[in-house]
Amino acid sequence: MKTIAFIPVRGGSKSIPLKNIKPFCNKPLVYWTAQAAQNSNVIDEVIIATDSDEIISTVKGFNFSKLKVYKRDNENAQDTSSTESVMLEYIKKASLNKEDNLILIQATSPFLQSIDLDNGMKQLEESNKDSLLSCSCVKRFFWSKKGDPLNYDYNHRPRRQDFEGTLIENGAFYINTVRNIIEFQNRLNGDIEVYEMPEYTMTEIDEPDDWFIAEHLMEKYILKKQKKQIKLFLSDVDGVLTDAGMYYSETGDELKKFNTHDGMAFQLLREKGIKTGIITSENTKIVERRAKKMKVDFLYQGQEHGGKLNAAKTICKELGITLDEVAYIGDDINCFELLSNVGLAACPSNALGKIKSIPLINILTKKGGEGVVREFIDLYNFKN
Repeated sequence: MKTIAFIPVRGGSKSIPLKNIKPFCNKPLVYWTAQAAQNSNVIDEVIIATDSDEIISTVKGFNFSKLKVYKRDNENAQDTSSTESVMLEYIKKASLNKEDNLILIQATSPFLQSIDLDNGMKQLEESNKDSLLSCSCVKRFFWSKKGDPLNYDYNHRPRRQDFEGTLIENGAFYINTVRNIIEFQNRLNGDIEVYEMPEYTMTEIDEPDDWFIAEHLMEKYILKKQKKQIKLFLSDVDGVLTDAGMYYSETGDELKKFNTHDGMAFQLLREKGIKTGIITSENTKIVERRAKKMKVDFLYQGQEHGGKLNAAKTICKELGITLDEVAYIGDDINCFELLSNVGLAACPSNALGKIKSIPLINILTKKGGEGVVREFIDLYNFKN
C-alpha cells in the first residue's frame, strides 16, 4: 500500500495566466506544495498532473526525488473540468491499488507544510473515519440572503474570544483511499474527519488580489520563522555580479560588465555591519579591482572543485561563525555545494535548473548582471 500526493495544475488559468508557475515568494507557486509533499514522512510519491509543457519543464527542475509528472488529457484540463475527473483519469491510467491512499493537494494553498500532511494522515488513521479534509476556523458571523443568521444568535451576540467560530474548507488537502474515490467518484465520502489549520491558511490564490495578500501572509507566518541572522554575505561573480557574457576589446583584453546597483548593495551591507566577500572560480585582475572598489572584506579567486565551500568555511572560522549565518548567491553548478550548505541561499532567475532545485533557495526575479544582489538584500532586509 502506498500513499500518493496528487497535485493537479492546469496551464489555462484565466484570472492569473500560468499562475501555478508564477513566482510566489521567489519560487513557482506549485513549488511550495510540492516541497511539503516531498518532505512528508507519509508520502511515497508526488504526482503533478498538468496539460502544460511549460509547467512540466518547470517542475522537473525542482529535482525532487519523489516527484513524477503526469500529462493529463486535454478533455480533463478544460475550464469546466472537475478535479475529480483528472483524479479518476490518473487512477485508471496508473492502475493504482485500491488500497492506496491518495492525498489531493491544491497548489493554490501554498501555506501547507509537511507536518500538516503527516498529522492529517495520523489523525485520519486514529479516527477510523473514511476520509479527511483540511479546514480553517473563522470567527465571523454569517447570514443568509433572506436575513437569517447562520452561525449565531444575534439576540445573544457572543464576544469574539467566546465564539467557537465556523469551520471553512481551506482547500489545502484531502485524504481518501483509491477504492472510495472510484466508488463514490468524489474526493470525500462517508464519515469525514476534519483537520484544522490556522485561520490565515484559508486564503486561496484564485484572483490577482489574492496573490498580494497571500505573499504577505506567507512572509509573516512561514518564511519569517525560517530566516536566520546573517553575519556574512558572499557572492559569485560570473552570472551574478555580471551577465556571464565574455567580452573582449580590439586588443584582446578581457572585459566584464558589472552593475552599479550591486555595488551599492555591498555598501549597504557594510553599513549594517555585515561582512562581505566574493568567491569565484576564475582568477582575474578585473575581479580584484572590482572587489577593492566595493571594499569587500574577503576575496577568494580560483576556487574550483569544492573550493568555494572550503573558502567559505575558512572565512567562517576566522569570523567565529557558522555556515548557518552565511548568505550566498550563485548561479552555476560550481556553486551548488556552497548554496546547499549556507543558512540563506539565492540565485538569479536565469540560474541553472539544478541550482533552482535546491530546497529553500530564493529564486530572484532579476538575471545576473541586472542588479540581482541588490534585489536579494532589499528582499531579505539584512540585519546583523
